[in-house]
Amino acid sequence: MPDPDEPLLAPDEVVDLDNCAREPIHIPGRVQPRGCLIALRAVNLVVLQCSTNVADQLGRSAQEILGQPLDVAIGASGANLVARHLMTSPRLQGRNPLLVEVDVDGQTLEMDAILHRPPTADGRPDDALVVIELERPQGPRPLTFGNTYEAVRDAVVDLNSAGSLDQIFELAARHVRTLTRFDRVMIYQFDADHNGMVVAEAKRADLVPFLGLRYPASDIPAQARALYEKSWIRLISDVAYTPSEIVPTVNPVRSAPLDLTHATLRSVSPLHLEYLANMGVRASMSISLMRDDRLWGLIACHHYAGPHEPSYGVRAAAEFLGSTLSLRLVAQVEEDRLTESRRAAAILARLVARSRDEVRRLGEALTDDDGLLTLTHADGVVLFTEGDLTTTGDVPDEPTCRALVDWVCAQEEEIVVTDSMTLSAPSLPSAPEATGMLAARLPDGQAVLWLRHETSRDVDWGGDPHDKVRSTTLDGDVRLSPRKSFDLWREVVRGHSEAWNSDVVDAASSIRSHLVEALYLRARRDDRAAEAMQRSMLPSSLPAPRGWTLEARYETADGGRIGGDWYDALMLPSGTLAAVVGDVAGHGPRAAAVMGQVRNALRAVLVRDEDPARAVAELDRVVRWILPDQFATVLVALVDLDDGTVRYASAGHPAPLLLAADNSSVWPRPLGSAPLGVLSGEVRSGRLEIPAGGGIAFFTDGLVERRTESLHDGVERLQQALTSGRGIDDAMALSHASGAYDDATLLILCRDR
Repeated sequence: MPDPDEPLLAPDEVVDLDNCAREPIHIPGRVQPRGCLIALRAVNLVVLQCSTNVADQLGRSAQEILGQPLDVAIGASGANLVARHLMTSPRLQGRNPLLVEVDVDGQTLEMDAILHRPPTADGRPDDALVVIELERPQGPRPLTFGNTYEAVRDAVVDLNSAGSLDQIFELAARHVRTLTRFDRVMIYQFDADHNGMVVAEAKRADLVPFLGLRYPASDIPAQARALYEKSWIRLISDVAYTPSEIVPTVNPVRSAPLDLTHATLRSVSPLHLEYLANMGVRASMSISLMRDDRLWGLIACHHYAGPHEPSYGVRAAAEFLGSTLSLRLVAQVEEDRLTESRRAAAILARLVARSRDEVRRLGEALTDDDGLLTLTHADGVVLFTEGDLTTTGDVPDEPTCRALVDWVCAQEEEIVVTDSMTLSAPSLPSAPEATGMLAARLPDGQAVLWLRHETSRDVDWGGDPHDKVRSTTLDGDVRLSPRKSFDLWREVVRGHSEAWNSDVVDAASSIRSHLVEALYLRARRDDRAAEAMQRSMLPSSLPAPRGWTLEARYETADGGRIGGDWYDALMLPSGTLAAVVGDVAGHGPRAAAVMGQVRNALRAVLVRDEDPARAVAELDRVVRWILPDQFATVLVALVDLDDGTVRYASAGHPAPLLLAADNSSVWPRPLGSAPLGVLSGEVRSGRLEIPAGGGIAFFTDGLVERRTESLHDGVERLQQALTSGRGIDDAMALSHASGAYDDATLLILCRDR
């Protein structure tokens, strides 16, 4: 639509392609001269405005009828008929036309009187005004079922029996041409950008075909499309007409020009008349095709042999056929969508059932057949789920697939749609197999991508859509005018795939919802398996050395997420107690499995060598060799149960807390070493002594770390919990906060007094 803040053109301003978007086509102040127009005050039928050609049409000048009752203009019988019509028919258009007899220069002529109420500023009918348009009748009168709607009965039957959109379009074009006798009738469909394409045509045999040609959106500006949504039919009986002015220009009741949105005689833009003349068209008629209260297309009628003026009855019948076609169009579209929806639902049900198969990896289960491909009519599919990259169909190489997945996961939208990856993601490597992409972003960096090949296609335009002809007016001003050539102009479109329609996008959104649920269920299953594995690898019982108390607790992260925490305690051959806490990077079954291997390897090392620093160094070598790309932290402490001496070493793990008998505590300075897997150089170690009545606490970072505070704050909170004397369970509850994102472990060794 034109910018409402941009001023409309002045009455004397020349219209060209630079300013046509501001042309006030609903208030042109002029009418086509095939009839005349009279605007009345509704309360008393006094003439307020009229077109200047009333002298030619009615034999009375504008000066004679302005300010006078209607009977001065059309006679007493005609005025009485109009008055009765206004009293009995709230919807004036539904009873049009009235057949009135008018005395013109001593001769009684029948005329069609077409009544409507002009719209107010908010679009409602203006109860204060009535507009009458008078035309010399064409065809039989009065209008009856036999001579009007019977003419379209066969067309309606054919339309209702058609089985496809193409057949509906072809039948409609043929029937409208038979009814209206125009040389050419086209069904014209708009795309998402308002460009139009001729999808059906019925024409005189000698005319060049327009079927399949496209026309740019600029051929029908936004304000014209908006007008077509309000007034469904428009006739230009002779493009060479000289318009008749409406006088006075300003309506006395509204202090504004008369709104001619619903006037059949409304004069059209001189630019449009020039456009039609350049095409060789002498007469034109258009009928709006609506879908969901929006302009979907037009029935465009062209005549070349000369002026052509179908009667009002024929126009009304054609408009009825257009409304029938609109309804049939909507019904067929919905029928096609229902068929496609049923097909997609069957595929979706099969895919959902496979996604519930917890025995197989999700990517493998979903690519058993071509269901994912046919669901969206794609050429290839890429899935990245559960750490696996799975593909089916025609896809780029693996590095490009992974780059596409990373790009999708970085987008904010859950559903990403593009028919040109070159335009949407110019930084990514281009691949002809991935010219267009429809993608569903899944949780935790997972995604499913549907890919389409490039569709190099020829687009046939009715003339070069970029051509603007410059012409010079008599006074030397240069103006942009419509193109003069409408010969076929072929444009080759590259770098795009076939567009993804709304039904396909809806199908992708549906499968995304089911995959999110399937991934959640699989994660819960994996978490349960990991937790069982985790707890099975923790000691079923702890040593109970005389004079000492040893307790340990483990808690999962919020939502039951399992990490790689573990603890261990065992008596070594020398009688020394080994206490261990550790944390493997990651979550889920893999972290739990790695944790089990590291725990068992450390046990073997400690039995052979009771030096904590050497044990950590040996464990690092084991991790580097048998678990490459894995990382873990560990704290190993060896306790002399006779004198309470503790020797400990760490690989990236927090130091232990030393608890005094007086309920105070000390946290030694962290050793600051790297974790297992990247540990290098000398292993750092420390030494403590547990006093009688005191103890030592070992913990993982999940117990003391929170996103909103420093590690020291978490350690202080743990110290307060441990020195309160309320036990290990209270310490866990106070330290491991609700909403924790990591699992937590606490092991406490206390020495009796």
